[in-house]
Amino acid sequence: MKFLDELPRFLFFTGKGGVGKTSVACASAVRLVEAGERVLLVSTDPASNLGQVFGLTIGNAVTPIPSVPGLSALEIDPEAAADAYRERIIGPLRGTLPAAELDGVRESLSGSCTTEIASFDEFTELLTDDATYGEYDHVLFDTAPTGHTIRLLQLPGSWSEFLTAGGDASCLGPLSGLERHKAVYANAVQALTDPARTRLVLVTRAQRSSLVELERTYAELSEIGMSGGCVVVNGVLPAAAGDEPLAAAVRAREAAAIAAMPSRIAALPRDLIDLEPDDIVGVDALRRLFAPATAVSPPDAAAPEVALVPAPLSALVDAIERDGRGLVLCMGKGGVGKTTIAAAVALRLAERGHRVLLTTTDPAAHLTQALDGGTVARLTVSRIDPDAAVRAYRDRVMATKGPGLDDEARAALAEDLMSPCNDEVAVFHEFSRAIHEARRSFVVIDTAPTGHTLLLLDAAGSYHREIRRQMGDGIGLVTPLMRLQDAAHTKVVLVTLAEATPVLEAEELAADLRRAGIEPWAWVVNSSVAAAGPESPFLRRRARNEVEQIDRVRELAARVAIVPMLAEEPVGVERLTALCDPSLRAAG
Repeated sequence: MKFLDELPRFLFFTGKGGVGKTSVACASAVRLVEAGERVLLVSTDPASNLGQVFGLTIGNAVTPIPSVPGLSALEIDPEAAADAYRERIIGPLRGTLPAAELDGVRESLSGSCTTEIASFDEFTELLTDDATYGEYDHVLFDTAPTGHTIRLLQLPGSWSEFLTAGGDASCLGPLSGLERHKAVYANAVQALTDPARTRLVLVTRAQRSSLVELERTYAELSEIGMSGGCVVVNGVLPAAAGDEPLAAAVRAREAAAIAAMPSRIAALPRDLIDLEPDDIVGVDALRRLFAPATAVSPPDAAAPEVALVPAPLSALVDAIERDGRGLVLCMGKGGVGKTTIAAAVALRLAERGHRVLLTTTDPAAHLTQALDGGTVARLTVSRIDPDAAVRAYRDRVMATKGPGLDDEARAALAEDLMSPCNDEVAVFHEFSRAIHEARRSFVVIDTAPTGHTLLLLDAAGSYHREIRRQMGDGIGLVTPLMRLQDAAHTKVVLVTLAEATPVLEAEELAADLRRAGIEPWAWVVNSSVAAAGPESPFLRRRARNEVEQIDRVRELAARVAIVPMLAEEPVGVERLTALCDPSLRAAG
């Protein structure tokens, strides 16, 4: 593998959700350890699944992997990191401040910004704290899906610039600690932008959408000084999958996507990794990942055929339509097809004569790309652009609060609004607008991958608690969180693949939502090989592996839709609309 040659100390595995970053990062860690290196494997994804791959609980502490001596792992848990961060700040103040003032400090540290800063601090320490992490020859970062990762990698520079300019930020703790933050963030920037210390591993699938996003990711990371790197095209359908019509069509589609790879990333060193017939779980599977896929023996003639009870996506659309309006949130792990399902649902509703807003909270999503430039009457497509949201938020605050201030106070307000903390607040405001719009029409939201969406819901919870604290429980105001909790207003659709990790992560997401008082409404199993009725032994084995996961989904959910794997990528109005056709087959 070219991307493992002459390695620097830090490796960042990044790319669109669902392309296999975790599998590639874990397999790389195992290979390096077995070559005699000491390795720390770190997940910066708020919805990490490192523990699932190795079959043990990891969490927010460095954990040795018993099955791979020399390998340790760490999952940066945003909530655990935030609790520890708050205690580091509040602990020394106990007994020195009155209770009311201490409560004020605690409240200032209760929002989503503190959660982000806490995770970010752990991340920067991994890059800069040699006293704690110097024993490792390599530190491998399995990052969150693209948008969340770009935000994380931009933060060292953003905070460094803000503090150097004299900005104040209560979420960073007492002012006496700001000099330390300046030094740490500056060192983190140096580590990230030094090719001798850090290598980007750009992981993708052989799909047009993944490759286009990868080029965009590379361009944005290059702007902050991260250049070079390698491309890993993961999950390429091998010759061992046979020549049946479905396999031949998918293989031709992948070859065309690779041939048309955007020039900027096509110039980088490249590795191709074959799709495996089984899930990549466990050390033995990780060892096999970088080897060419081998042929699969035909199943025993006595083995039962894979048969699924039909569960068309159109049935869910029918149920959504009955209310005449409302909010539909498509949620789940990155790469499971949330954008595709959200667009298909929105198109179907619009074609039936309803006014529909289709939007996204994913910083890396481009709905217009999924629609391939197509338009439909009564359908409005938008995107919650973080940069635009921040600009609008700053302008709004200055316009409403600035006029009553003197020049000095107005300058201080403008400086405070430059804090990176305001980015999440601004996106939350736009998210709230979309929720409000669903009182009058259909609003379908393609959400960011799980971890980023949970942080957004945390912002909704923080806002709800603050409103209740300030105004009491007897008020008539309805907060965004209350609308999300209202089953008559909001339908949460969990999208997954029929694989162990996506299903388990969707199950955990459902539990997180229930703790927030939000009940999932339906599940969609997307791109199912089993539902496509494959013929080759290779694809039939993948289909058999799916059945157990689909059965699990049916146990968890009252409403389920199953969308088959398609010979053609579901891009454009015609193909997206076809996803809601009950007669859809794989060759469609």
